[in-house]
Amino acid sequence: MIPNKNEMIAAYEARHGKELQKKLSAATVAVCGLGGLGSNISIALSRAGIGKLILIDFDKVDISNLHRQQYKANQIGLPKTEALSCNLSEIAPYTVVETHCVKITEENAVDLLSGADIICEAFDNPQAKAMLANTVLEKLPGKFYVGASGMAGIGSTNEIKTRRLSKYFYLCGDGVSEVGKSEGLFAARVMACAAHQAHTVIRILTGQYDV
Repeated sequence: MIPNKNEMIAAYEARHGKELQKKLSAATVAVCGLGGLGSNISIALSRAGIGKLILIDFDKVDISNLHRQQYKANQIGLPKTEALSCNLSEIAPYTVVETHCVKITEENAVDLLSGADIICEAFDNPQAKAMLANTVLEKLPGKFYVGASGMAGIGSTNEIKTRRLSKYFYLCGDGVSEVGKSEGLFAARVMACAAHQAHTVIRILTGQYDV
């Protein structure tokens, strides 16, 4: 049986405290890219009781995604926005989910992201990462941006850290092991980086700005 909304809020408040949870419930977070990083970020934030998630990705679930991304075998072929939205509805039925099955570009990023309090970058393409960071920092001043750099390979998860590069720009990862330049992608290490990003979002929303 699915608990009602008041029961869910009470459960969050019991774990997080009423005032802290009020901030999380009022927040809107955009997740750009719904692969290994983005799908895990989204689930972590939904479990924390974030009020609204804006999910953006143009891709479909592929069998090659299943070893590290939060999708199911019976979802192969579905748009990632649709599949992840469905999975989140089972985990956190009262989180508002807005989906955009499109590729983020310099031209549409502002329209897609202007409603978010915090923007999470979860791409695996260096050019896309640079484009989004530059666009957000230049055209959406005052928006917090949480990016990622380096989570591939079998190095220690202790190498993954969060750095604050500027007032509004945070970067999570080891800064070295980019996709395609090491031994591959492993769920545990990707999830560790995603956890850094999700927890950075929570800290920002609760006024903890230092890493």
